[in-house]
Amino acid sequence: MKNVNRRAVLGGALAATAGAVTAGAAGIPLTASATDVPAGGVEPHPAPRPVAPVNQAIADAHAAIYKTLPEVVVGVDVEDLMKVHTAADADALRPQLVAQVWKDTGVLPTALPTVTRGVGAPSVLPAFTGVRRYDKLDVPMEFGYVSTVWLLEPEQSTHRRVAFYHNGHGEGPETMQPVTQALLDRGYTVLLFAMPFYHWNPKTLQDPADPTKQLQPSHNDLPLWESATYSPLSLFLTPLSVAMNYVQATYQPSSVQMIGLSGGGWATTVYPALDTRITRSYPTAGSLPFFVRPGSPKPSPTRGDWEQRLDKQPGLYGLADFPDFYALASIGPNRRQMQILNRFDDCCFNGVGHRSYEAAVRQRIAVIGTDAVSNESNGYWELLEDATHQMHAISPYALSVILWDLDVHCAHLP
Repeated sequence: MKNVNRRAVLGGALAATAGAVTAGAAGIPLTASATDVPAGGVEPHPAPRPVAPVNQAIADAHAAIYKTLPEVVVGVDVEDLMKVHTAADADALRPQLVAQVWKDTGVLPTALPTVTRGVGAPSVLPAFTGVRRYDKLDVPMEFGYVSTVWLLEPEQSTHRRVAFYHNGHGEGPETMQPVTQALLDRGYTVLLFAMPFYHWNPKTLQDPADPTKQLQPSHNDLPLWESATYSPLSLFLTPLSVAMNYVQATYQPSSVQMIGLSGGGWATTVYPALDTRITRSYPTAGSLPFFVRPGSPKPSPTRGDWEQRLDKQPGLYGLADFPDFYALASIGPNRRQMQILNRFDDCCFNGVGHRSYEAAVRQRIAVIGTDAVSNESNGYWELLEDATHQMHAISPYALSVILWDLDVHCAHLP
């Protein structure tokens, strides 16, 4: 999400917390790393889930609209809005959504990236410790566009766990540091993604009418490239799929997690809904169902960027509103999603309108994910409302909950 003023101090603030997060910043308890968990099982006495109170000073500085349910959501039947009622519904809807993104094939891409191993620490990334090797994954796409994904292998890894981290539009690369470092410290191989035209990705795209010319589009210019056989949405999601193909072939991971902020939070909502190879996902400040957005305090209404808007993507969102994306990302063996929203976010997707759909979505996914024979859970979804700060960020508190969730719920995997 674009906001001219919100980045001025964000990068420095988050970078300063990086070391504190892994040590339990501001008194927030963190669990032991996954490498400390007894092999083959969940911790016998796992640490309690981190909790944090509302930041009262910040709450007092915000109007009542940040604390009360907006009128626009009152009386909305969320159950009636959702199209996914059964696992069969999910299986039927997912390929329809895939076909909206990859019109030419209607299936997830099967390509592999071009890989350059051992490139050294890229200057475009923040500094990390405990990295054994940096690899560069290049993903060529239509109109001459080549997206880059950075793969970081930790020095100490005792398992085959992989995590994707996806940044958004206006967040600088330094905002990747706290989450990425915490994952590396826990032995995860981490892949770093950026939005099209942002960070290290190319800023230009071939003119669809003349491939000898390069244009410098914004996301709102992308309809120029839309056709019956091509959707520019693939610019956002193909790198994830191609990188996943490489990860599966190279590491045979027992689980793949995905974390994203802002526009990366949108990607972390949509992509796991399309690809069940994402085991657990933690989208932060990246989406709200369309009926909730008019009630967001800032901006009001919150519309989202081109890829996030119903009026710009009637094919994709005509098939499913975001509660169905949450369901598709959560249903399946060992799958779970935790949506994180900042109540006092200084950008977007803020307020408490999410309380209008939280219980209904959680209950629907719990029912769908419960096996009628074994009574085992094959899917879980929840929403974490973070009222500890007012940044457009993954806060130290939210990160502590993510790490706790991964430690507790991944402990039984190899």
